[in-house]
Amino acid sequence: MENDLTVRRAEADVTQKQLADAVGVSRQTINAIERGRYDPSLELAFALASFFDCSIEAIFQPESE
Repeated sequence: MENDLTVRRAEADVTQKQLADAVGVSRQTINAIERGRYDPSLELAFALASFFDCSIEAIFQPESE
């Protein structure tokens, strides 16, 4: 799954650690999501969307073929 989490985090001037703490996961989890190596649970996706005040679909998109 593709995402623009890195861009949103940079625009918000938030570190991976700060975002991780805010949504209750490790910095490594945020790193893995940003690199496309881990797809978050629905609960985590909602928490990320809530943090950035947007929809899940605004952050995550299906991989283009």
